[in-house]
Amino acid sequence: MITAILAILLFFVMIFPHELGHYIAAKKCDVEVKEFAFGMGPVIWKRQKGETLQSIRLFPIGGFCAMEGEDGSTEEDSAAENKPRNPRAFNNKKPWQKIIILAAGSAMNVLCAFLIMSLIVGITGFPTTEVKKVTEGSPAATAQLQAGDKILEIDGTPIKEWSEVVSILQKSQGKTMTFTVERQKEKVSISVTPEMRELTAEDGTLVKSYAVGISCRVSHNPFKSVVVGAQSTWNMGKVMFTAIKQIFTGQVSTEELAGPVGVVSMVNQSIDKGVWYYGFLTAMICLNLALINMLPLPALDGGRIIFVIYSWITGRPVSAKVEGVVHTVGIVLLMGLMLYVTKNDIVRLLG
Repeated sequence: MITAILAILLFFVMIFPHELGHYIAAKKCDVEVKEFAFGMGPVIWKRQKGETLQSIRLFPIGGFCAMEGEDGSTEEDSAAENKPRNPRAFNNKKPWQKIIILAAGSAMNVLCAFLIMSLIVGITGFPTTEVKKVTEGSPAATAQLQAGDKILEIDGTPIKEWSEVVSILQKSQGKTMTFTVERQKEKVSISVTPEMRELTAEDGTLVKSYAVGISCRVSHNPFKSVVVGAQSTWNMGKVMFTAIKQIFTGQVSTEELAGPVGVVSMVNQSIDKGVWYYGFLTAMICLNLALINMLPLPALDGGRIIFVIYSWITGRPVSAKVEGVVHTVGIVLLMGLMLYVTKNDIVRLLG
C-alpha cells in the first residue's frame, strides 16, 4: 500500500508540474486551452473552469494540456475549410511563443528536481572543507591538525569540496602530504602521513583506504544549500546526458532502460533506504523526464520544437499532414519502446 501511494506521488510530481508548465506558458501567451488533465484513460473527476476543462483520469501515468490549434492546422488549412482564423490558437502564435510553451514542461521538471535536491541538501546537510573532529592518536593528531581548520590545499592542489580531500588521500599511497589550512585567519602548512585503515561502508562491508583521521563539519546553511542543490542537479543532468548518449551509441544496452513498472520497483526499494533516497529518486526521474522530452525526436516536445524552428528559418509552415504523420509514427515507436521496457521491467522483477 505504501509503495502504491509513493509511486502515485512520484508520478504526480513528474507529470503534474510538466503539464502545468505547458498550461501556464500557454495562458501567458494567450493560447486557448481546451483541457488540462492529470492521468490517462477514463475521467474520474472533472470541472469546467472558464474555457478549460480540468480533469483527473484513472491511470496516473500521463497527462496532457490540450491547446486549440496544436494539431498542426495552419491559417491556410482554416481558410480551406471555411473556418474563421482563431488568433488564440497555438499554431497562430509567434515561433518564440510556441517554443516557450513547448519547453515550459521540461523547464518545470528541472525546477522540481532542483527544489527537491535543495531541500534534501538543506535538511541532511552537506560537507564543508572545515575539520570538525580529529581522531585521537591518528596521523592528523600527531601532525597537530585541529578542529576548526579549513583545508585550502593538499600538496598544492586547491581544495573546494570535501570529496576532493577523500579522493587525494585514497591516491596518496601513504606518502607524506602537505596540508595548507586556514587557522584563525592565518595560513598554516602541516605535513601529514596517511595510513591504511579499514573503514565500514554503507552496506556493512569493510573497505581498506588511506586516511589521516579527520572528519568534516556538515553545514545546513539554506543559501548554500540552494547553491549545492543547483550543483547537484547540474551534475546529475550531466550523468544522465552521458547515459543517453551511451544508449544511442550502443555503449549501454537498452535492456538497462526502465518503464513505469521499473519505477514502481525502485520506489519499493527506496522504502528500505529511507525518505531521502526516495526524494533523490524523485528528483532524478523528474530530471530524466525533462531531458528525454527535449530530445529532437517525433512526438516529443523537442521534436515539435524542431518543426517550429524549421518553419521559423524557412518562412514556410510545415504541412499539417506531414507533421501529423511524423508525430504519429513517433507515438507508435514510443509505445513500442514502452512495451519493450515494460517487458524488461517484468523480467527483472521476476528474475
